[in-house]
Amino acid sequence: MVFTNRREAGHLLARALEDKQIEFDLVLGIPRGGVAVAEVIASYFNCPLDAVMAKKIASPAWDEFAIGAVTPDGETLIPERAQKIMDTDSTAMEILAQKVKENIDGRLKRYRGHRPPLDLQGKNILLVDDGIATGFTLKAAVKYLQRQTDGKITVAVPVSSKNAYLNLLEEVDQLLVLEIPEKFYAVSQVYQDFTAVEDRDVMNILKRSFQENP
Repeated sequence: MVFTNRREAGHLLARALEDKQIEFDLVLGIPRGGVAVAEVIASYFNCPLDAVMAKKIASPAWDEFAIGAVTPDGETLIPERAQKIMDTDSTAMEILAQKVKENIDGRLKRYRGHRPPLDLQGKNILLVDDGIATGFTLKAAVKYLQRQTDGKITVAVPVSSKNAYLNLLEEVDQLLVLEIPEKFYAVSQVYQDFTAVEDRDVMNILKRSFQENP
């Protein structure tokens, strides 16, 4: 399956959610591309939309290598592979994590403007991204949401690698994936148009959603 763009992917996800009768109270998109997909779903079901994010802690030696991930409440997750091979002391990790936490705070504040975050307590949440490669930061976001609500957490994405899909199955109440390629290279491989979503786009999407569901 190949999607024309994130908007079409969002429509197909919305219809699949409807067909499977998956219920949720609000939609959370992972910036930036996930918010563009989530907007379509939130509009389809006429429910509130917000952003949630976890962000990787990059290795000081190699920026592409994640040695952890930080959630909006400051929790740090360390992948097993990093614990085994990284020689990073706890103080250095705390400093790196704090910088990432400040980045998350700043971006979410910029995205929302003066609007408060949605109240998550007791809500059934639909978490949306435009695709999953490793699933590590998305898993961190799920862990954060599990601390915020005792409701169900469903993850819906257009595409995922097989490994990420299998790993996430145990973490969430429901997992909806439209496409799991036999040979996965990158999320972009299933999109004809994978134009980057900018911060300004996320701000505008959340502003529109708030006006529709104040």
